[in-house]
Amino acid sequence: MKTKLLLTLAIVMGLVTTYLFYHYLKQFDVETIKNESMVNVVVAKQSIKGNQRVTSEMLELKEVPEAALHEQTIRELHEVVGKYTTAAIEAGEPLLQHRVKSEMEENLYVSRKVKEGYRAVSVGVNFVQSVSTLIEPEDDVDVIATEVKGSGDQKEVLTQLLLPRVRVLAVGRKMLEPQEDEEYVEYSSVTLELTATDAVRLVNAAEKGTIQLTLYQRVIESGEAAAHDKTTN
Repeated sequence: MKTKLLLTLAIVMGLVTTYLFYHYLKQFDVETIKNESMVNVVVAKQSIKGNQRVTSEMLELKEVPEAALHEQTIRELHEVVGKYTTAAIEAGEPLLQHRVKSEMEENLYVSRKVKEGYRAVSVGVNFVQSVSTLIEPEDDVDVIATEVKGSGDQKEVLTQLLLPRVRVLAVGRKMLEPQEDEEYVEYSSVTLELTATDAVRLVNAAEKGTIQLTLYQRVIESGEAAAHDKTTN
């Protein structure tokens, strides 16, 4: 009987000791969390698709322990608003620097420059056809097609304005507008932004004959701005 009593007391004391020790550790953890430095980071407020332009409505700030912070974590909203995602980001996920790119960085990929509903199509050009290789990315050009029919005395040269005012996406592999003191690089192709139907017309005309590009002026007078917007939208 005495042995059973001692065993019971030992079990009770063990449970009490375990309970007190658990609460001691829990209190210690709470104090550690309270004393830990917290910082704001930018997280996705909603799911964001890949290659999507990020707006402030898609983001929010959230406090996290500084010790657990990834070195590429973005802390300020202005560092990401207006940029483009390189991959899909889930709601609640912190944004890292390598997951977003600026518009200039995005323009290094011609597929990301093409507007919705359009296609990028390249056409071969020589020195004359490319206006002495003076055409640059983001210029506007007319596409003129020439086809020779018949031969000898029956030869007929037909020239027509095939595509008026189209956007130049790239010249050669160059996709950005020229910078000051940039070294000149020759090219033998121009990539245009066209609808699928116009892309077929361009390829067909290039197979039948020759293509000539004519260059628009870059500076648009105030009176022409509205008309230009209508043709490009």
